[in-house]
Amino acid sequence: MKDWWKSCTFYQIYPRSFCDSNGDGIGDLRGIISKLDYLSWLGVGAVWLCPVYKSPNADMGYDISDYEDIMEEFGNMADFDELLSEMHKRNIKLVMDLVVNHTSDEHEWFIKSKSSADEKENPYRDFYIWRDGKDKSGKPGTEPNNWASFFTPSAWSFDESSKQWYLHLFSEKQPDLNWENETVRDEVYSMINRWFDKGVDGFRMDVISCIAKDKRLPDGNGSGYTFSPEYFAFQPKLHDYLREMREKCFDGRNCMCVGETTFVNTENAGTLVGDGRELDLLFQFDLMDIDSDGPKWNIKKFDLNRFKEIISSWQKAIPWNTLFWSNHDQPRVVSRFGDTSTIERRIISAKMLAVAMYLIKGIPFIYQGEELGMGNMPFSDPSELRDIESINFLKGADEKGEHDKAWQGILAKGRDNARTPMQWNGRENAGFSAGTPWIRVNPDHKEFNAEDEMKDESSVLNFYRKLIAFRNGNDVAKFGDFELIETGIPEVFSYRRALGNKELKVFCNFSDKTVNISEYAKGRAVLSSEYEEGCLKAFGAAVII
Repeated sequence: MKDWWKSCTFYQIYPRSFCDSNGDGIGDLRGIISKLDYLSWLGVGAVWLCPVYKSPNADMGYDISDYEDIMEEFGNMADFDELLSEMHKRNIKLVMDLVVNHTSDEHEWFIKSKSSADEKENPYRDFYIWRDGKDKSGKPGTEPNNWASFFTPSAWSFDESSKQWYLHLFSEKQPDLNWENETVRDEVYSMINRWFDKGVDGFRMDVISCIAKDKRLPDGNGSGYTFSPEYFAFQPKLHDYLREMREKCFDGRNCMCVGETTFVNTENAGTLVGDGRELDLLFQFDLMDIDSDGPKWNIKKFDLNRFKEIISSWQKAIPWNTLFWSNHDQPRVVSRFGDTSTIERRIISAKMLAVAMYLIKGIPFIYQGEELGMGNMPFSDPSELRDIESINFLKGADEKGEHDKAWQGILAKGRDNARTPMQWNGRENAGFSAGTPWIRVNPDHKEFNAEDEMKDESSVLNFYRKLIAFRNGNDVAKFGDFELIETGIPEVFSYRRALGNKELKVFCNFSDKTVNISEYAKGRAVLSSEYEEGCLKAFGAAVII
């Protein structure tokens, strides 16, 4: 079916933490294979698989050293082929993570690129972005420009052998590819097509909005190292590259492409997805900033009015939105936007959040464990962290004497919160591994795990299953137009979906008070939680037809 993705509920798998089949403490492909029946039971139509390519894991697989081999910790290509085959037997599509803004510094291309600075003798030199600095010393402050990276103070690292600097928007082990080089682009497109020929169904494209840089590489505004997306995100040539990729890889295939479009907004989003020449879908992150006061780590209270504004503006901006609360880069949604003060509150607020997001017009992307109500990890010590972003942030804060403030930010919003092992049962290691897990298991697995929740009709898991089944079987929920309903009740988020002469209404109470919605909720509740006779109890939700 063309545009099959419009009818799918996606499920994101972070393989390192999903299921370990061989007891080494690291999730793997055979572990995923063993849980495919669970995904089928849940109603999942497609999987977004985080990177499984060969990698030294400086950034947990987002630093790829070989695009066409499998990380040994995860298995081998035969395991991947079996995974793909078994998914397709269950009518589950496979969308792989594509990381082509950068590679690992251990990729063959970069190793060859470093071997000689003479571009005439070394064609790989121009695969990456090399520049002279202000002098040949390699000292901080002598870089080609003052750009900061996402992970390090400077976006440049110095190569002693050639006395030049290379650009990395992320860690020093993630050098940026030079997309100006036609040979680089051809290599990337050929690699994509080989994966398509194996049978994969699409790609999620990591930080794809950053592949084109301003050729001048000018200094950013400000003193010291300056984060300068105005020169490395949404540059004009981005559209040329994406259209070329569409033409050479995606056109003529029954596939999909979704981009992680960092720095996208409602004004420029349509240039990527409006005419179908570039991306099918994009991830925008306005909601991920809704509880931040400036930098990611500065926490502020959730603003429901702002939430409504963001949802409404994006529904108007582009035809199809991605719907998600969390992913491998974000903390757990129930800890972030729900109420975890008691087990009961956690369960009901997790259900409400699911209804609020996943019946909006768009494509649901559920992150592993979200359907269980998994929460943030109560880390007790920095030594338990594994995420390079959090580790670097804490190191920088320590140097400024701001350890405690930084630690609280990491506990609330650090990426490791989402990367603790999937909670399959309430026994040792949550059923994730027979060995010692690579990262601590959340102690709440005794209360929130798949085995127990499958048996409990009132669980978060069974509610997610009902919600997915409802969406899968209802054309209004899948394709209907979206409109906010203004109830005048400040605690309530409500909206209407309409298709032809059919409609449904969704009401979600984001407060711990009971609210009366009987004036607006005329009809029959087909899916609800904490709803009775026109009243939403604390964190209640109802779908009315």
